[in-house]
Amino acid sequence: CPYAKKCKNTDKNRTVRINQELTSMHQEVIENLESIHGALLRMNRSIQAEGTYGIMKNDRWYKRIVRRGIHSVKLEVLLVAIGHNLYKYQKKKMRNRTAA
Repeated sequence: CPYAKKCKNTDKNRTVRINQELTSMHQEVIENLESIHGALLRMNRSIQAEGTYGIMKNDRWYKRIVRRGIHSVKLEVLLVAIGHNLYKYQKKKMRNRTAA
């Protein structure tokens, strides 16, 4: 290559290979995203809030993880999830009690 001295900093001969399969997959993804169906799916996703996480953030005022370390973080998220499930269970139990 006549531009080898400008492109590389080593004397070794290196080659660049393009993965055709990966390139075709990327092209397929771009086509799917730019299609009408893909645009509708993206629009629908931007409208919908992520249910449980949105409820925990806005209704339960759980904004951030305060623990450090992976074990403590997992424990904190688990406790918040258990609390959320207990709240849902209690609400369902109260609804069934008032309906009966």
